[in-house]
Amino acid sequence: MSLEDRIDLLWQAVAAGDEHDATAVVFDAIEDGHSAERVLLDLVAAVQRKVGEEWAANRMTVAQEHAATAINDRAISALSYRYAAHTAGSRGRVVVACVDGEWHGLPARMLAEVLKLRGWKVDYLGAQVPPAHLITHIHQTGPDVVALSSSIATRLPTAHAAITAVQATNTPVLVGGAAFGEHGQYARLLGADFWAPDAAAAADRLERGALPSPQPAHQPIDDLPHLVDQEYTMVARTHTTMVRTVMAGLEDRFPAMRDYTPQQRQHTAEDVAHIVDFLATALYIGDAELFTGFLTWTAGILTARSVPAASLLPALDILSAELKDFPRAVDMLTQATDHVSGTRSVNASDARNRG
Repeated sequence: MSLEDRIDLLWQAVAAGDEHDATAVVFDAIEDGHSAERVLLDLVAAVQRKVGEEWAANRMTVAQEHAATAINDRAISALSYRYAAHTAGSRGRVVVACVDGEWHGLPARMLAEVLKLRGWKVDYLGAQVPPAHLITHIHQTGPDVVALSSSIATRLPTAHAAITAVQATNTPVLVGGAAFGEHGQYARLLGADFWAPDAAAAADRLERGALPSPQPAHQPIDDLPHLVDQEYTMVARTHTTMVRTVMAGLEDRFPAMRDYTPQQRQHTAEDVAHIVDFLATALYIGDAELFTGFLTWTAGILTARSVPAASLLPALDILSAELKDFPRAVDMLTQATDHVSGTRSVNASDARNRG
């Protein structure tokens, strides 16, 4: 049976919360001749992507998503104990960690296991690793390279600080994860020594050897001179105030909110906080597409949850008024408003066509 044919079997086990069956699917695939690495990347990772897709489509709750992820993680642990634990670790030493604030640890875990299977000694530090702890570990262990993972783009400023701190120890930095862009554009922008789109590519890059010398000691602003305008700093510092301002103004701009339950209000406040977070990050890296892309994605998530995407527009309008003296922020908010309005038009047209 091919790995593709086993995806549904593993998905059924994961969705049902059956750790025993999930692990059995993984081991059966290996016993049928598939390598442990391919099982990790083509089976477990494929099912984990489906978990995310099901959550986004509102067919899986947050609790179910967490449970499914935990089962995948335990299946990886079982596989690692049986196979990766017996590798010699003779190629060199790699520290694998998620940047501070990044709680999606499974992609980094997947990389750590692939590297172990290929003979590397790996220190997997897990999710949400503060830079100070990471640097201390580097000084204690002297790795050949540090691999940093981040799935959430709002962690890019923190990732940038971690990259420069690690490079200051004369250790090259490999980065990966969705936060760094589909083509690694943010990895290059933030001065990482190299980027890989997935675990296999990262392992291949390390196997080729000739790791680059890390960049000379520098400050993050050296990579991003636009930060001198202080727009990012001001938005980041006033985050809580802006969220409160938007929430206070939404009832007048979006009357339906007056009938929201406390839980609905909490979810709205969380959505607004994410909007401000992504705006700040887009200002940090100087890329409006990061913000517009997030708003387009959010519009799709809201639509899947029967919340009109139009509910985003008043929030963007309030933010524009609050940030009227910040030209880069206003420009990004204007572009995002146009994108969300375009999404509304497309969705309405699709609905008419289906009717």
